[in-house]
Amino acid sequence: MDSSKFIVTPGKTLRLRDTNPSYKSEFKSKEDAEQKLQDDIAGISAQQDMLYAQGSRALLLIFQAMDASGKDGAIKHVMSGINPQGCNVVSFKSPSSEELDHDYLWRCARELPRKGRIGIFNRSYYEEVLVVKVHPELLRQEKLPAGSDKHKFWKERYREINEFENYLVRNGTLILKFFLHLSKEEQKKRFLQRIENPNKNWKFSLADVKEREHWEEYMGAYEEMLSHTSTQWAPWYIIPADKKWFTRVAIADILLKTMKSMDLSYPKVDKERKTALETIRRTLLREK
Repeated sequence: MDSSKFIVTPGKTLRLRDTNPSYKSEFKSKEDAEQKLQDDIAGISAQQDMLYAQGSRALLLIFQAMDASGKDGAIKHVMSGINPQGCNVVSFKSPSSEELDHDYLWRCARELPRKGRIGIFNRSYYEEVLVVKVHPELLRQEKLPAGSDKHKFWKERYREINEFENYLVRNGTLILKFFLHLSKEEQKKRFLQRIENPNKNWKFSLADVKEREHWEEYMGAYEEMLSHTSTQWAPWYIIPADKKWFTRVAIADILLKTMKSMDLSYPKVDKERKTALETIRRTLLREK
């Protein structure tokens, strides 16, 4: 699979209508892609074991999408082979009063993964240039200083996010950002499934339908965000999301390739340590 075609070229203006949310690469069906997914999950597990053992770098995965795009399912399936001790998933909802008393990056910064770990953000600080941009009245809750230049405000937020991510990358945290691109027609289908299937009723929220009314505004906000915050050090990947099985296999493919590029390995044991281990081994073998 050529995952490079999903990358948003840094500095290029993006148009989502030019991307196909139903794209499925060379695969004909879910069954056709299943073996690759399982092989990649096994590879991710092996790479994560070395990441944890090496303990010098961290990996942050960021997922953004419209409601019903399959973020939860993608995280569940792709990360199914991961050792839970080396991974942490955080889902960001509406900010609390404590979070609103801090800068907008604070609540995400405090959840960043430790060295050797994988951190997963289900939504993130990017909500601050998506939901808040579509609903600018939310800015009043953030207690911002008076006199901010409205014309420069969003560009400044993009710049702050880019600088924040550049800082993280320079200090050993590699960042993968996935936008799950769902069509409006497929979202409607999934909403209806949640209503018609009693076992899925709990997933449905009236707020999701209200946000659907702002679909075009959200698409505009996503285009702006993707165009301004896809960088050389932390590019965005637009993942077709109309077929959940393809979403999962595409993310697994990108994640495995990225982890392999990190040149991970188990820590090497020095001569002194080897001598000590050999002494312990002989002692154990002498036990009766």
